[in-house]
Amino acid sequence: MAAELSRIARKCERAVITAYQELREVGTEDMTAFHACTTLYRIHHPEASLNEARRLVSEWIDHHVVRKSDGPTKGCDCG
Repeated sequence: MAAELSRIARKCERAVITAYQELREVGTEDMTAFHACTTLYRIHHPEASLNEARRLVSEWIDHHVVRKSDGPTKGCDCG
């Protein structure tokens, strides 16, 4: 997992994926982990709407966790 996370360039994206994976590892239900990660994203980006945060978090979880893809993702412009 550490090698996978090291290639995620955006700090907010890395934080979201790390939090999601760790919450799921300790038995947190999927939707609860998703909502927590949406909140985490909005802490990093308070300017983001709830819908934008949900969309990005779901895309990142799908990309990194579900599909285990290693290419870049769409998202915010932060580094």
